[in-house]
Amino acid sequence: MRDMKALLTSYFLAGISAAGAKSTLPAVLPQSAPVGKTVILGCGKAAAEMADVAAHHLSGVVTGCVVTRHGHGVGRSIPGVAVIEARHPVPDDQSLEAGERLLELALTAGQGDRVLFLISGGGSSLLCAPAVGITLAEKQAMTDHLVRSGAPIQDINLVRRHLSRVKGGRLAAVAGARGAELLTYVISDVANDDPALIASGPSVAAAFVPEQAIAILEGSGWHVAPHIMDAIHANRPPDVPVHPVHMLATNSHALDAVATCARADGWNVINLGDRLTGDAAVTGKAHAMHAQEMIKQPGKHLLLSGGELTVSGARKDGCGGPNLEYLTGLLSAIDPSASIEAFAGDSDGIDGSEDNAGGYIDAAWAAHADCAQALASNRTYDLFKSLGGLIITGPTRTNVNDIRMIAVRGSPQ
Repeated sequence: MRDMKALLTSYFLAGISAAGAKSTLPAVLPQSAPVGKTVILGCGKAAAEMADVAAHHLSGVVTGCVVTRHGHGVGRSIPGVAVIEARHPVPDDQSLEAGERLLELALTAGQGDRVLFLISGGGSSLLCAPAVGITLAEKQAMTDHLVRSGAPIQDINLVRRHLSRVKGGRLAAVAGARGAELLTYVISDVANDDPALIASGPSVAAAFVPEQAIAILEGSGWHVAPHIMDAIHANRPPDVPVHPVHMLATNSHALDAVATCARADGWNVINLGDRLTGDAAVTGKAHAMHAQEMIKQPGKHLLLSGGELTVSGARKDGCGGPNLEYLTGLLSAIDPSASIEAFAGDSDGIDGSEDNAGGYIDAAWAAHADCAQALASNRTYDLFKSLGGLIITGPTRTNVNDIRMIAVRGSPQ
């Protein structure tokens, strides 16, 4: 019998491959060169690989710059395209350098040129150009505060775009001001796959709601100084040229690839959805109940799910992201004698802030794992390290949220 940990890991990697730029971008790139040059502008955890694929498929003169997370580059130079690596989730000096560089390049685009925006999750923090009247230090402090406050990511990104000169379509407005052709390519890490929300939409227009941005900051406990209020209100975006937006990959694409592999191996695949949100541990416990019901059914079953879960009330000194929290919740609620094994991982290769993509569990571990303590202290990484359940892939250079699988061997017929 094939090792289940290895099998589920192979399914996970198949999902990642299906959602990567190498699999999705070449077929939708322009086949001919523009009259002028092609300018590549990108941000996010997949940006370097997207730029690498584009640069090797496009014809004519290609120039540009992308920013990605530290360690998410492709390990070599990309013809014509500079790669900047920056910090996530709070921007740093490299994020600021990237923002200024992309704005400079956008200003060079004119009639006869073509601008390609390569956008993926993580770009909200990686690409930084504070609005007039706001400093990098102030933006860093507000972002860090919102992240630590547990604010929903959609609220954090709404604030980010109101504090920015590039987000909310502002970068595309600059690039298209002199008649350049614009094209946007997106790898989605948001539940509804709205391109205006992915990386806070540098090339896609979004609603300008300054009072809502201020209310989110104040509701999180941040005192919004008068000059910050003034800067937010003054940061109305210009008109964004309407242009084609290509959705390259979503969580659904990754789950479909996993399901195809599993069915080929004889699994009955039950897809619980690609847009799951909420508390990771609570969701894990709920899925445990579902899995234990499936034990009563003959055959072998794979419960598949995606979306983006969160860790509620995380301690500042905790370690372990939502996928390990999910698995710990699952492990805490299943019978150790059950024929259940499970895998959960973040498609970008980083679950939370540690070095793992996620983890694997065997129901038998429930007999000796102190799940309650790990959840109470938000130290699930330590638990999985001791159990030997960490899954470490390194950066995957894509980002389509989480992939979770529960393998259940039902009763014999």
